[in-house]
Amino acid sequence: MAGAAVASPLCTWLVAAACMSSSAASDQARPRKSSRRWTTMAAPTRGGRDDPRRRLISANRNSGIQGLVSACLGFEPCADFRGAVASPLFGDGGLVSLWAVERGGPPMAAENGLLPRRLWHVEPHLIIYLLWLAWRTQFICTSSLTTQSGKVMAVALEPTKELAEKKKRHIKKRRVVVTGMGVVTPLGHDPDVFYNNLLEGVSGISEIETIDCSSFPTRIAGEIKSFSADGWVAPKLSKRMDKFMLYLLTAGKKALEDGGVTEEVMSQFEKTRCGVLIGSAMGGMKVFNDAIEALRVSYKKMNPFCVPFATTNMGSAMLAMDLGWMGPNYSISTACATSNFCILNAAHHIIRGEADVMLCGGSDAAVIPIGLGGFVACRSLSQRNNDPTKASRPWDVDRDGFVMGEGAGVLLLEELDHAKQRGAEIYAEFLGGSFTCDAYHMTEPHPEVTWPFDKSGTGIVLCIEKALSESGVSREDINYVNAHATSTLSGDLKEYQALMCCFGKNPELRVNSTKSMTGHLLGAAGAVEAVAVVQAIRTRWVHPNINLDNPEKSVDPMGSSLASLRWYLRCDLQLAMVYGRLLGTERKTRYVVLIASIV
Repeated sequence: MAGAAVASPLCTWLVAAACMSSSAASDQARPRKSSRRWTTMAAPTRGGRDDPRRRLISANRNSGIQGLVSACLGFEPCADFRGAVASPLFGDGGLVSLWAVERGGPPMAAENGLLPRRLWHVEPHLIIYLLWLAWRTQFICTSSLTTQSGKVMAVALEPTKELAEKKKRHIKKRRVVVTGMGVVTPLGHDPDVFYNNLLEGVSGISEIETIDCSSFPTRIAGEIKSFSADGWVAPKLSKRMDKFMLYLLTAGKKALEDGGVTEEVMSQFEKTRCGVLIGSAMGGMKVFNDAIEALRVSYKKMNPFCVPFATTNMGSAMLAMDLGWMGPNYSISTACATSNFCILNAAHHIIRGEADVMLCGGSDAAVIPIGLGGFVACRSLSQRNNDPTKASRPWDVDRDGFVMGEGAGVLLLEELDHAKQRGAEIYAEFLGGSFTCDAYHMTEPHPEVTWPFDKSGTGIVLCIEKALSESGVSREDINYVNAHATSTLSGDLKEYQALMCCFGKNPELRVNSTKSMTGHLLGAAGAVEAVAVVQAIRTRWVHPNINLDNPEKSVDPMGSSLASLRWYLRCDLQLAMVYGRLLGTERKTRYVVLIASIV
């Protein structure tokens, strides 16, 4: 059989051919195999085993899909058939011919010339299905090709206009920009106040006041002392929600306010293309812990919202409900890398054309007895209680562990043309990111941090290389890295060695750790530090890394890259990177790198 079909990027051509006399010959030549599916398609016989309809189905039950097509379309595309499908619903009498098919004899339509006589031998439900399919998919008889054994019917299937338009949307590369920021941190609840405190080297770490921790060896944290959700969250909900949700809702709405998204502007947004992706590492720990304490008395004392308000995704859900946004909505919980995962996935939703606007970031509020006690049990917290502001000291010889913190950070991401159309101020552009797993340990990086120049590579370096490749940025173009550095004994050194392996030859490189002043904000760390990166790009000032009084010997050779003082970035080099490390619950450590630049 010979035939030809034309294909195009926006149209799929389906050619269905049936030879009137070749199918029987091919069936005889093909080995017999049992097929229950074909057997069950044969209807119970009325005229016994010799019923012509049963013979037709049985003759083709070993032919697979080709046999079905041959059986159902084994007729000539004659003028009568074309007349039967000429009208929008198979012409005059076309609909009657569908329902006139009976199992006992030839259909009324066949006797009247509306359908070929050979068609009535086929199972009636197959006729109805094929004609319905022809009407639904707009079958078009395009040609009648002659072969040695009979005539062939070619059928073209055209997609709907909506599908073609949807494919066109993905052809153009969509760019993602940052147009708004919102923070709730120990150093302030406004992006400008927050970053000015960072530039001045102000520490937000102090003694814990909200809980009694006198029996704990660690009694310090990056605790938020003054916070009010008035005007941002309804009072009724504010009394029931966990603090991580209050921080999240407040930071999210502040990001909208910072981006100039008023109620009037939001009314012009297509709500189905606006989404929320804000995660949490720990979720509503206090709400759940309070429910456990209430359960000791009676289940009747439990907060009825204790389960939903403890889940990590409920913050994104509540914010979307408040705003009426119906686009992508979920959360990612990947410990310290939570925010970076959320930002990266939110950007991908915009790039893929699934959304135009996304609120993304992270929030955590784990400075409570169960949270503090858990990290104390891990022996990972600093015990410098007599001098809280000096406790968090990344890369310093005298560091003795990280300091817990709490807060939230949210970025407002938009598609570039969408932001320009509404006249938004563009702070920076998201260029790309990546994530990897070194499959080595729950908390410690892989000991082999040098780049082996093969297809493998260790987690940190491989993640950076993949992020650079995706964003189209060279190593020499990165002049600022906001590191994950948490002030732990092993993590800081391995991370710094990996950074120097990638960027050590760049004399313009500056590296710092926001955690030296805020403490470790857990799931919110990446988003808050992303705000710091965007502010560095906007102001061209890099905040200092405080408490670096006695750097480790291994970082001395490249010690000039550590920003112990605030630095001014050159105008022609404005690419920055925020780096996050995930502490997993299995033997693995994952990394996330995000790269941003000025537009």
